[in-house]
Amino acid sequence: MFIESLTAKTRTRKKLLPYNLPSISDEEIQEVTAALQSGSLTIGPKTRMFENKFAEYVGARHAIALNSSMAAIHLALVASGIGKDDEVILPTIAFAHIANAVVHCGAKPVLADVNDDFNLKIAEVTRLITPKTKAIITFDFAGQPTALTELTAIARKNNLMMIEDAAPAIGSSHRGRKIGSVAPITVFSFCPTETMTTIEGGMIVTNNDELAEMIRTLSLYGINKDTRRCFINRGSWFYEISHPGYKYFMNDVQAGLGLCQLSKLEKFLAIRRRYASIYTEAFRFVAEITLPPVNPDSTHTWCLYVILLNLEKLNIKRAQFIEAMRYENIETDVKFIPLHLHPFYQNSYGYLTGDFPNAEWLYERMIFLPLYPKMTEDDINDTIRAVRKIVQRMRK
Repeated sequence: MFIESLTAKTRTRKKLLPYNLPSISDEEIQEVTAALQSGSLTIGPKTRMFENKFAEYVGARHAIALNSSMAAIHLALVASGIGKDDEVILPTIAFAHIANAVVHCGAKPVLADVNDDFNLKIAEVTRLITPKTKAIITFDFAGQPTALTELTAIARKNNLMMIEDAAPAIGSSHRGRKIGSVAPITVFSFCPTETMTTIEGGMIVTNNDELAEMIRTLSLYGINKDTRRCFINRGSWFYEISHPGYKYFMNDVQAGLGLCQLSKLEKFLAIRRRYASIYTEAFRFVAEITLPPVNPDSTHTWCLYVILLNLEKLNIKRAQFIEAMRYENIETDVKFIPLHLHPFYQNSYGYLTGDFPNAEWLYERMIFLPLYPKMTEDDINDTIRAVRKIVQRMRK
């Protein structure tokens, strides 16, 4: 069998190393318990406190906590007036929540190729702008911000809304400015694989007062500003609906967890960066592997650590490499299958395999290694040993 021929009799680890585990301690459990015991299980004071603390952390005027990052993208689009027959440019290497939100607005997701750092290619953006284009959505791949300064300038020049999806980039910065304070609208995710978690959840931050008010209204059924406070504080039975809104708000239990995680975020990031540096040093001279690129204009959260297999130097395919790592009791992942390769986008918009060659080249070679604060250095070193072991046995 392939795996038996590839590996030695002794596996790298006796126990499986999960690809990801959230950093949940007694402090988080106590915070959630306190929220449960408070009687405030829906949107309330904890949610507002979390929003205020998060806005302060990223340096934005407004932060609106929501139940998912897809809800955040959807509201950012709706509040920006994106609708039927509009076009929105976004990278093909991204998760489906971005493109799906565009579709749910009635707009067309216009996919674009990416650079070698997996982020949106500027030349593609300028080429794809048409009179129907109304917005650009970037995706900060793996926790490294995209070229925000340049893309924001392009958006401004063409009167387009610029939305930054910074799901994996909480705590990063671009040219000395914290992510969340650069783009007109920035969206974050708090799912368990991100740098901090509220189990599920998202956040929109902006400095635009009118946009923030519209997003708040839309996130809470469409209840207007004048009656929203009474509704949340339960001080009155009366409320008024001014827009056909959504049930997208975050609840106090999630927010309590978020507050605790936010207080630890810098510690989490320091661990991630240390582990990433160990990986990078270990693989620096392994010819069969390409290391993740680092942009000197930005700080990286290392939410994800991606290597590229130099397949021309290996007698192995990517799927076999993943299988071999699993045999060594180490989980890996791929995560981002380019959007244009999925049946829905091909059938609905005519995208074809081969449309975005750089994205496909990267996708065929990329593997995400486990990297999270709950790991130990022994776990990191086990992963390094397993990768080297497979590469050594399968190099041409």
